[in-house]
Amino acid sequence: MSPGTSTTTSDALRVEEAARKVVAEHDPRSVPSEELLGALFDAGLAWVSFPEGLGGLGLSRGLQSIVDGIVVDAGGPRGFALNPIGYGMGAPTVVEYAQSTEQARDWLRPLATCEDIWCQLFSEPGAGSDVAGLATTAVRDGDEWVLNGQKVWTTLAHVSRWGMVVARTDPDQPKHRGLTYFVLDMHQPGVDVRPLRQMTGQAEFNEVYLNDARIPDANRLGEVGAGWKVAITTLMNERTAIGGVAGKRGTGPIAEALGLWSAMPERRTPVLRDRLSALWTKTEAHRLTLARARRTATKGQPGPEGSVSKLVAAELNQDVYEFCMDLLGPEALLYDDYTLRRADRIGHDPGATLQQRFLRSRANTIEGGTSEVMRNILGERVLGLPGDMRADSDRPWREVPRG
Repeated sequence: MSPGTSTTTSDALRVEEAARKVVAEHDPRSVPSEELLGALFDAGLAWVSFPEGLGGLGLSRGLQSIVDGIVVDAGGPRGFALNPIGYGMGAPTVVEYAQSTEQARDWLRPLATCEDIWCQLFSEPGAGSDVAGLATTAVRDGDEWVLNGQKVWTTLAHVSRWGMVVARTDPDQPKHRGLTYFVLDMHQPGVDVRPLRQMTGQAEFNEVYLNDARIPDANRLGEVGAGWKVAITTLMNERTAIGGVAGKRGTGPIAEALGLWSAMPERRTPVLRDRLSALWTKTEAHRLTLARARRTATKGQPGPEGSVSKLVAAELNQDVYEFCMDLLGPEALLYDDYTLRRADRIGHDPGATLQQRFLRSRANTIEGGTSEVMRNILGERVLGLPGDMRADSDRPWREVPRG
């Protein structure tokens, strides 16, 4: 089920006409979002690069921006904003590795309508950035697998119907070769989700304890022992998803910085003016780079450009909010709300203050792969630099010291 790669003017016109037809027949201002998103899936416009029948048309990924623009301009939602992990990471992994087309469709349509939210169960207390070092086990029991272990920093697990989980199925293999990838029912017995409160008070993240949680073998993605290969598909799409959204010029965090600059003329200095000018220029360069990348995207599998985008977006976001704090001066310290709030979307809090956004931005260079990991990927895969020393690459996982 490989996504398509063709890009022609007729393809673009076909996508535009199909999107305008769906919007005309399902007015975003009067129909529930599930109905509109379902119609987009049925028309092959949820992910235009996916195969027909699975929410796509087998066309270039670069054409997706046409659909998104038409839907948003008509007042409709972006499915990605409502179900980011499902749209950005779950769907590409399912379409590539599901055991059957029927199974893929059964998962993808409710994912596309956002009736089923998805989460990603990779990180563990002893294996954060080193995903392949994870210790959660999956033991075969007939047609099922029994999972035991602990995951951490699982975004939106508390509202998710399905979770993508990687578990160790053969501890006698080196750490990258003894893993298997599954889709976990988050509502079943043996799955215990607990909130992790951030310094903003919000709890987007969770700990997830797996205690004899059972998964049918039919919910396995990829071959037994080939979970690392499947995980790479998820991770490459994750980086593209996190840093790959190109908004309109002058929107997003830089708009908040400009608004604050306009509202506080008494605090302006030449140094701050230079910083704001540099941030605006970097933001615009990043936006234009993303827009160009989206237009030229042809293959279904994202490349290292996802790591570039993720790295730049994370650090730029932090720099913009640091500028805002410096401009605010002593007022930047006025934040003391540690009330527990359970977010149903990543970073979604319409009432968030600049101080809260600054605190939330601290997570940007950790979540979705740290900036250090991104630089390693770019150094090794793009620049061809020597890789890190890895003494555990060929040792059986059970013999690798941990703790």
